[in-house]
Parts: sequence; structure tokens; C-alpha cells
Amino acid sequence: MSDLVRVEPVALLPTQAGCAVFLGDGSKAIVFYIDPAVGASINTSMSGQQPPRPLTHDLFLLALETFGAKVTRVIIVRVENDIYYARLILEAENEIMERKIVELDARPSDCLALSVRCGAPVFVVRELWDSLQDMSPVLEEMREKGLGFGDPEHG
Repeated sequence: MSDLVRVEPVALLPTQAGCAVFLGDGSKAIVFYIDPAVGASINTSMSGQQPPRPLTHDLFLLALETFGAKVTRVIIVRVENDIYYARLILEAENEIMERKIVELDARPSDCLALSVRCGAPVFVVRELWDSLQDMSPVLEEMREKGLGFGDPEHG
């Protein structure tokens, strides 16, 4: 998988239009913007909160589990006109069918909401990763200004 870069969410910050998600590999961070509801779902899971009833992403994972499937990884594959595209990789095996791997087109925000719940790794295609600007300085500046709300490293 040398053509992939493993990343993790390093910060979720509110913006006027929704939520900024910073993904990093330890030496570089990228950012994209997501719907505030999905941002809240990711933040809820990352902070260890348990909602009284399953949220949409929880329900999806429960349904997968019921059919013997699980999320094995997420791959962010491309960006077009500032819109990120991802693939959700599922593996299923049950008493009716043999092991099957399924790849679905999905929004990166939904993929992240699922991966933080089940611990599935997140990757970015290396060629894409290398082409994206490092947003670490912007993230540091925001943290210095106290805009770290929702930041998984700092509560």
C-alpha cells in the first residue's frame, strides 16, 4: 500500500459554513469542509460520547454488522473543484455467502464518521496527498488563537 498515505483526523473546527476537518500523517495536514451535522457526528464519536439512540452512522454500522459486514478502510481518491471523493471498503462474510469485498463511492465526511466509530484506517492516494497543500501552519495559527473547539487532541 505504498501508493497510499495513512492519515488520521487531527482537528475538527467550526466554520461559518460548517466544519473544517484536518487530516494528518504526522508531518503534513490537509483540510476539507463538511456539513455541520456530520461534523457533530464525528466529534461526538471522537469525544467518546454515547448518544441515547443510534445516530445515522451508528445505525449503518449496526446494519452492516447484522449482515456480517464491516468497514475495513477508507480511501480518499480525488479532488475535483474543491470536492473530495472517497471509497468505503467493506468486507462481508456470513452463512449465506463467502467472503466478499465491496467498494462503495462515499463522501469523505461519512467515511470519517464511520471510521472513527469502528477504528477503520483512513488513507489518501499518495499522488493526491503529494499534490495537496500542507495546512499545518494554518491549523497551528487557529490553535494559537484558541479556535481549537472540537480538536481531538485538545478536547
